[in-house]
Amino acid sequence: MRTITRREQIYRGAATMQKLAAATIHLCGVGALGSNLGVNLARTGVGSLTLIDCDRVDESNVGTQTYSIIDVGGRKAEILRNSLYRETGLEARAVVKEVTTKNVAKVLQGARLVVDTFDNSASRKVVFEYCRANSIACVHAGVNGGYGEVIWNEAYRVPSDFGLDTCGYPLARNLIMLVSTIASECLIRFVDTGTKENYSVTIGDLSINKTAKD
Repeated sequence: MRTITRREQIYRGAATMQKLAAATIHLCGVGALGSNLGVNLARTGVGSLTLIDCDRVDESNVGTQTYSIIDVGGRKAEILRNSLYRETGLEARAVVKEVTTKNVAKVLQGARLVVDTFDNSASRKVVFEYCRANSIACVHAGVNGGYGEVIWNEAYRVPSDFGLDTCGYPLARNLIMLVSTIASECLIRFVDTGTKENYSVTIGDLSINKTAKD
């Protein structure tokens, strides 16, 4: 057991922590939701993370993502990989590529559990369809204005793009933290028990609702 997860083990138990240490998760998108989710999973005790993102850090990202001013201009996946190693000792893998129909099989090669936090419908659709066709467990986390959701592939519907530049999306940090935390807990429960739970969140009334699978 890593020292940093000792208190987590007191809460979850040794058996659950062993499952988390053996878990392999491919995280598609390490922006607002993905970077916070990646940090949470590493600190919780997940043993293997692959970080997939082709974007660079922009100054506007600093408010909602785990990056700092000195990271501006760097590749998100590489910066997060380095941060996780410094902070937790986890040796994550960084994949600096845009996920397309042509390369998705290579990018997700060997994947058993996939998380989609991409900020565009095209990439979400590629991940959704590939995981569905190959029976890979996949959960999608997303936000739109004051609404957020965490939905497993079986109940997921790929949304249309907002029609805005991604830097112009309305985005509240507290909603990001709520949704990334819920996604993290859903992943932990799946790794532990195989349970797939779907949730919706509205920040205006601080409402968190468990939704039906279908």
